[in-house]
Amino acid sequence: MDEPLFIATGPAGVEPLLTAELTGLGAAETRPIRGGIRFQGPLELAYRACLWSRTASRVLLVLAEIAATDADELYNGVHELPWEEHLDPDGSLAVDFGGTCTGIDHSHYGAQRIKDAIVDRFLACCGRRPGVDRLRPDLRIQVQAHDGQALIGLDLSGDSLHRRGYRTATVAAPLKETLAAALLLKAGWPAIAATGGPLLDPLCGSGTLAIEAAWIAGDRAPGLLREHWGFSGWLGHVPALWNRLLAEARQRWEIGLNRIPLILASDHDPKAVRAALINAGHAGVANRIDIERRELTDIEPPDGPPGLLISNPPYGERLGERDELAALYRQIGERMKTRFSGWRAAILTGNPELGKRMGLRAEKTHVFYNGPLECRLLRFRIEPTFFVDREASDQRARTRILERMAGSGTEGFINRLRKNLRHLGRWVEREGVRCYRLYDADLPEYAVAVDRYERWLHVQEYAPPASIDPAKARERLEQVLTVLPALLELPPEQVFLKVRQRQRGTNQYQKRAEQGRFHEVHEGAARFWVNFTDYLDTGLFLDHRITRQKLGELATGRHFLNLFGYTGTATVCAALGRAASTTTVDLSATYLDWARRNLELNGIHGPHHALIRADCRQWLDQARECYDLIFLDPPTFSNSKRLPESFDVQRDHVGLLRQTLRLLAPDGVLIFSTNHRAFRLDRDALADLRIEDWSRRTLPPDFARQPKIHHCWRIARR
Repeated sequence: MDEPLFIATGPAGVEPLLTAELTGLGAAETRPIRGGIRFQGPLELAYRACLWSRTASRVLLVLAEIAATDADELYNGVHELPWEEHLDPDGSLAVDFGGTCTGIDHSHYGAQRIKDAIVDRFLACCGRRPGVDRLRPDLRIQVQAHDGQALIGLDLSGDSLHRRGYRTATVAAPLKETLAAALLLKAGWPAIAATGGPLLDPLCGSGTLAIEAAWIAGDRAPGLLREHWGFSGWLGHVPALWNRLLAEARQRWEIGLNRIPLILASDHDPKAVRAALINAGHAGVANRIDIERRELTDIEPPDGPPGLLISNPPYGERLGERDELAALYRQIGERMKTRFSGWRAAILTGNPELGKRMGLRAEKTHVFYNGPLECRLLRFRIEPTFFVDREASDQRARTRILERMAGSGTEGFINRLRKNLRHLGRWVEREGVRCYRLYDADLPEYAVAVDRYERWLHVQEYAPPASIDPAKARERLEQVLTVLPALLELPPEQVFLKVRQRQRGTNQYQKRAEQGRFHEVHEGAARFWVNFTDYLDTGLFLDHRITRQKLGELATGRHFLNLFGYTGTATVCAALGRAASTTTVDLSATYLDWARRNLELNGIHGPHHALIRADCRQWLDQARECYDLIFLDPPTFSNSKRLPESFDVQRDHVGLLRQTLRLLAPDGVLIFSTNHRAFRLDRDALADLRIEDWSRRTLPPDFARQPKIHHCWRIARR
């Protein structure tokens, strides 16, 4: 009989470490797959992975791989599996669904269909059915559907393995335990600890890196504190085998406890120090880690051999501002160079540009993901040969580039950029704007739009007319891409380019790339995920900035409807404006998922915030609920293969407005917006309504030179 298949899941970046862990635990064959590592072996191997893996998120037992071209085939395939062999009919279950399957619009519906198939199987076989328990079920089922196939897995972990059980006190932007362990492994901590070298985290936060370092050095199984597992209520569970592994792990910890070298953790924030002390106590290493309040400028290496300095300083996604953080990174670098010669260092950053401020050349760089955010672990040898005066070097390089480019004929473009920076700079500073349009084909020969998203640039080249020599157009674009990072003091890898041209038919919504990299940006109190590579647009329309602000102001206490909701940015602003409820409707599953992530990023969740996948026009015909505030921002043109007819905003706007007004409360407000530059509102056909033209008052200063970028109206009943 073949041994069972398992999957250890983990975030992008940990695959080599996770493979090495599984091999060390006895897995003879491992294979990377989407989101994890597939391996085969006896049940004991899976138990050991649950108990001992420091980098895995979950361990799944593969029950089956079935055909799932649509929702009905998925249901039938799940129904055929012998669930009575895995779960008592009086037990409880939970189902998590991910991926795509025809007929399944969102993950909740997918999970519901699978749950129904399992329950119906029990009713048919046993006459009784298990209950549902989302928090602590006897059996948790994970289903991933892709390309007409579905993988059905039993979650042996039960809960994410990063929840070790010791972290009860926390601070802002905590590091997951699994990621902390991965950083330590990649930084070479096991070898340093084995020779008695110390570890220091001078920005320890809640102490996760220090605690994980102590557990690694002391041979502590990371799952030893956990009381509940996904296999606890599984009929295939072998308690005697599991208890033997627990006893072995406890014995190894008793021996390893005395091998933990000196570990130092400090932070300038007394709240962080208290949290680290509490967590170290729960982890059983309070007497093995020296935790104290200390300023970064006061850290000192202990007597004895050199060790590892490791830290996860803030990097500008959620904490601090760029200038302050640049100073912090310079402080770290200066202290390392002056006091920690001979040591190794590892710094995790989501902003490589900040890493350069340390004045040290990284020996190696590794990519990890902290949630959806791409980060880099910078590894250093603190030796004079790796010291650099990065600030002066970068400034000299930028000056040389600008002098050379001005001499090659781009002086007009450089001067216009500088003028725009001066003109917009005062407004940006005064209003706290962090994402704005810096340049929009101001000079005809440089036909690009340049949008600044905090520390990234999104450059869109307008397709040149046929009369322009293609070679000359390429040359000018290369000049633009050379000048921008030098003038704005940004690394070239933070400048993203797209060619923007008129999109027709279904082409307007096609993906342009498959990188899947998202970056967090801020707009007032709101936070949004943007994507610079995969689509024509980034997910955040900058010209709608004031419109979103006004929606937030109008939303207080109102039921809000967002039609053609896109990535839900308007919904976020309405929810932050204390809307009584929000409903977002869009046909795209991708955009609805993006909207969900934007809502979650802002702490917005619950049944009062609905996301509905549907064609807005068809949904409007069926909807019955009334709304106090509606935002209607349809596409200029749509020719989706899912719909029987095309949509043209100029041709069809009156009918669409009439459909929408049917759901507007008597004293409600409809905000209608379009980016069709030649659009003309048919006021005669809407003469029975009160219509105010808000186009000018919603036009931000950074788009003032292109006043037809959008049109906006406030509409209410007379």
